[in-house]
Amino acid sequence: MASASHRRSLRRRRTLVVSAAVVAAGVGAGVLVMNANAGTTTVDLYHRTLAAKDGWASSGSGTTGGAKADSAHTFTVSTRAQLVKALGSVSDTTPRIIRIKGTIDANTDDSGKKLTCANYASGTGYSLSSYLKAYDPATYGRSKLPSGSQETARAAAQKKQAANIVFKVPANTSIVGVPGTKAGITGGMLQIQKVDNVIVRNLTFSATQDCFPQWDPTDGDKGNWNSQYDAVTLRGATHVWADHNTFTDAPGLDTADPTYYGRQFQIHDGELDITKGSDLVTVERNQFTNHDKTMLIGSSDTDSTGKLRVSIHHNVWKGIVQRAPLARLGQIHIYNNFYDVTALNGYDLQYSINSRAKAQVVAQNNFWKTSASQKLSKLFSGDGTGSIADSGNLVNGTATDLDAACNAASSKKIRTTVNWTPTLTAGLETSAKNLPTELASTTGAGVLS
Repeated sequence: MASASHRRSLRRRRTLVVSAAVVAAGVGAGVLVMNANAGTTTVDLYHRTLAAKDGWASSGSGTTGGAKADSAHTFTVSTRAQLVKALGSVSDTTPRIIRIKGTIDANTDDSGKKLTCANYASGTGYSLSSYLKAYDPATYGRSKLPSGSQETARAAAQKKQAANIVFKVPANTSIVGVPGTKAGITGGMLQIQKVDNVIVRNLTFSATQDCFPQWDPTDGDKGNWNSQYDAVTLRGATHVWADHNTFTDAPGLDTADPTYYGRQFQIHDGELDITKGSDLVTVERNQFTNHDKTMLIGSSDTDSTGKLRVSIHHNVWKGIVQRAPLARLGQIHIYNNFYDVTALNGYDLQYSINSRAKAQVVAQNNFWKTSASQKLSKLFSGDGTGSIADSGNLVNGTATDLDAACNAASSKKIRTTVNWTPTLTAGLETSAKNLPTELASTTGAGVLS
């Protein structure tokens, strides 16, 4: 007969196995780490993979990122130069895990020296004062894009900045912030282009700024300054999971931008854009804050039919002007998000969700917080060809037909039915009423451990 101590040991081992199974079922596959002293089980943050049926990115082969990385392809980085080395070549599809410790400043050289806009402009012949003089609408006109020596110099300076701040991510990669280190990237852009199977988690993306916006006098009735660089950009990417990240313009908010030619000198582009035929993407438990053009799905009305399938759930949108998201062509499921659309830091709502170019959007069980002066008709927008199947959405706690509110105020009617039914809906909550409280402490960077 086994001794009492041996029986206790067997029971304890069985408990650990059961606990491991429960954790795996609840939070997705990953490497399970057992604490023998405490008898508890945790999931290795860096090997975590997307759970089954958790949005479009779980479709087909699913999204595992660098979960199969060996020790030679597991990196901890804290500088720009280290991050570039860890990413390697986009042609190398070997699984890799990149742990970001602390905040990486993209505007630094290989030795860590701080770089400014003047450094990127040096040697190109560009100066803002010369550019403004050359393309003043009073003399240059408004019928054509800038061309000539100063536009050539601006493009050259912008190219120098891009070479420094754009980080190209290869396939089968997990990029994860180390808990407790304020992990993130400031001033940079993750470019996930024409690759499959990427995970981005637990990072703060801040102050992604273009030193050299281009003036376009033909953009709208009054012209606009247009910038490059999204904090994270997906271009022809597939199976991407963006989870528990924070996106913000801070500390360089739009209110600090000067005005030239009567238009804001816009130095920010998108926070997370999904374009050029990207497909099978899940965006969950992020915070999108203090930004204008936040998330673009589909870069044009002819981007890519049959792709652009995106799930957006349990995110917080606060201080967002527009594109939360702007969707084209694809099948997009937007559920259990909290939209605080009251004005913040000079960012005032134009609209939340825009469906155009025959996009098929399902907006389900979301919560909007609005001020008394804001119109419900501003929450949805479209071009007359896009659809939004609207159900279970609350405004300040009250069930509201947002399609009807929008269509009553606009000649470009939103279509209210879609041609598909979401099935990859793990975690879908049937009521939105508790989202403001729940998501306050469970979203964004820094809450994972």
